Amino acid sequence: MEQHRPLASWVNVSTDSDFTIHNIPFGVYVSSTGEAHCCTVIGDVIVDLAALAERGFFQHIKGFHSKVLERSSLNAFIALGKECTNAVRDRLIQILSVGNQELQSRTEILEKVFVSLASSRMVMPLEVGDYTDFYSSKEHASHIGAMLRDPQNPLLPNWCHLPVAYHGRASSIAISGTPVIRPVGQYKANPLDAVPIVGPTQRLDYELELAFVIGKNSTLGERISIHEAEDYIFGFQLFNDWSARDIQSWEYAPLGPFLSKNFLSSVSPWIVTTEALAPFKVPGPLPDVPLLPYLQIDGAHNYDIDVEVHLSPEGEDPEMITRSNFRYMYWNVRQQLAHHTLTGCNVKVGDLMASGTISGPGEREQGCLMELTRNGQSPLLLKDGTRRSFLHDGDTVIMKASASGSGRRIGFGSVVGKVATARN
Repeated sequence: MEQHRPLASWVNVSTDSDFTIHNIPFGVYVSSTGEAHCCTVIGDVIVDLAALAERGFFQHIKGFHSKVLERSSLNAFIALGKECTNAVRDRLIQILSVGNQELQSRTEILEKVFVSLASSRMVMPLEVGDYTDFYSSKEHASHIGAMLRDPQNPLLPNWCHLPVAYHGRASSIAISGTPVIRPVGQYKANPLDAVPIVGPTQRLDYELELAFVIGKNSTLGERISIHEAEDYIFGFQLFNDWSARDIQSWEYAPLGPFLSKNFLSSVSPWIVTTEALAPFKVPGPLPDVPLLPYLQIDGAHNYDIDVEVHLSPEGEDPEMITRSNFRYMYWNVRQQLAHHTLTGCNVKVGDLMASGTISGPGEREQGCLMELTRNGQSPLLLKDGTRRSFLHDGDTVIMKASASGSGRRIGFGSVVGKVATARN
């Protein structure tokens, strides 16, 4: 099925919906019987894929097994391979398109298959085995380096030669809406203090990111080349990499983040496929230095995806404080995966690779408070008259992402987290 021409659905979808017929993302919801089923969404309606499969809608797809849609995660479905999962997605687009009566005319099936999005509980769509967080925005790395190291030479010597990253904690990646319990850690209350203290972080921050989902296993000892990397990427999630900046500044030398990052990362309920995002590919920034052959690739391999951060103090309406774009990333996802596996490191279905903070060159395009407020030196003035250097208890952070153009819109939904007081 041709995915690059505008389509229309017989399902009522508002013009500003993230979940148009061009999208068809995948997630997992809990049904009225308490069972977790794989699903998609169009407009404000969840489509239960297990219920569709039970009624034979996917029976002619090569390699398809209906039982994978009755699981509490998408891992088994993704592991069927892109030929199969793309065929399922194409079949859904066919069923939901204007003029198709297979589902539209069968009220008794619609009642079993369609579920209200507003009244549904979404759950973590993946079993994440491993998680890597990259550091791929030149603007972000330059801002942070200027504040913490050298304003004249903010980037470390290796930064323009390879995609910097660290291995994070998979167990604390959680679904949007999970409370953000203010972490306790060791830090210096004042950089000039002789000794550190233990206490709740005073510099809690968010980081605006996207993460790609590994779609097939690789073999230990074998590299994934930059030209085959996209075959291993199933899709993308919106990602908030919560950070405790005071803990981070004390612990990061010599090995990087640890407790400052391991307490929670939040993801969107929906995985948007690479196929849905294909029309929004754009060229990325030109490299500042000649790249080694394994990282060289021409063409459009970044994505034109608008990303936003909204902040809502307790009892107040949200206000947008950042709007940036994923196209600014210096290192693209193919380069990230090729570098990750250069040693022969193997990847597995469900692994997550986060982009690192998405920042741009313009005003209010910084993807975290540390950048927006110059490490707390220039607090952000909010509409309610309060100021923020870092997050307060009761603050809610809402992230959004979408791509639009040529008569289509692809959205990720949102990632939401509310800050709760530290536990004793």
